[in-house]
Amino acid sequence: MTSAPKPELRDRFWENVPLEEMSAAEWEALCDGCGKCCMSKLIDDDTDEIYYTTVACELFDAGSCRCVDYVNRQARVPDCVQLTPENVRTIPWLPRTCAYRLIAESRPLYDWHPLISGNPGSVHKASMSMRGRVTAHEQDMAHEGEYLDHLVEEGM
Repeated sequence: MTSAPKPELRDRFWENVPLEEMSAAEWEALCDGCGKCCMSKLIDDDTDEIYYTTVACELFDAGSCRCVDYVNRQARVPDCVQLTPENVRTIPWLPRTCAYRLIAESRPLYDWHPLISGNPGSVHKASMSMRGRVTAHEQDMAHEGEYLDHLVEEGM
């Protein structure tokens, strides 16, 4: 059985192709697989301060740090936010290490990013992913107050 050919990615596209001009394959390749965007966030209604948690979306696989049903995630999880070139510049809770955020801010990717390292596991090896850090899943939370038991440092 032959594996499907990998989609073409332009050489070092993240350095010279605007987000809006990336192919679908390039856009998806920007994701480092950290899983941080799949964790619940709390936003203070009065101050707009963002609090990050280790509570994962119900579709998050804590071992692979990937969505178990990526294609259908928005149908299954109505509040799942699909990142687009149009909205990445306006989402305040994107982690400071997020490639989409970095590129939108004209900043370089970190050395541990798989596009730089050439290794999809480098994000885990650098301890930049949620692997081993998930303490609960959203479906396990009986009430909103329980999220406070799962807060993590600012900005992840």
